[in-house]
Amino acid sequence: MSVDEVDQPPAGGLPTTAMQEQFSVAFVHMIASAAGCSLKRHDTDYDGVDLTIRSSAEYEVYTGAEFDIQLKCTTQQELLRKDHLVWTMKAKPFKHLINPKRYNPAYLGVLLVPSDPQAWIEQDEGYLITRSRMFWQEAAKLGSIPEGGVTKDVHLPRGNLFDVAQLLGIMKAIGEGGSS
Repeated sequence: MSVDEVDQPPAGGLPTTAMQEQFSVAFVHMIASAAGCSLKRHDTDYDGVDLTIRSSAEYEVYTGAEFDIQLKCTTQQELLRKDHLVWTMKAKPFKHLINPKRYNPAYLGVLLVPSDPQAWIEQDEGYLITRSRMFWQEAAKLGSIPEGGVTKDVHLPRGNLFDVAQLLGIMKAIGEGGSS
């Protein structure tokens, strides 16, 4: 069997949408691990939550700051605009995400990946590179949806790149009793 035959996913493997879901969780896991945070995975995302990210650090107000995040993944490069990524959410999950009665602060993260799954990562003995990036926004800053609205377009600023430094900033803001 040649190397080219082995690097292709087998027929009948996971559908692309399931691969995207798994990849978005893995992406967040890598960033969280590098930031010294842990993850709690939820069996369902009925409440608009895929993961809870937790820091064990002691901050000014709280120890163990944490927040919930709803993850999305897309190959639609045209959603990336000059200053933001636009994402359309259905009303029901949007309302779950922005509910002000949530115990933990909530965030939306949208991972933008190449259309070809084989381009998602590049790896050799010396490195692992991902050709993807995630943009985030605090749910409280996503706005509201008009009564009877079916969808809501939300904007995730390009400056909100989900990386180690920004994750640490989110945790510090939550740990000091504020928001990001």
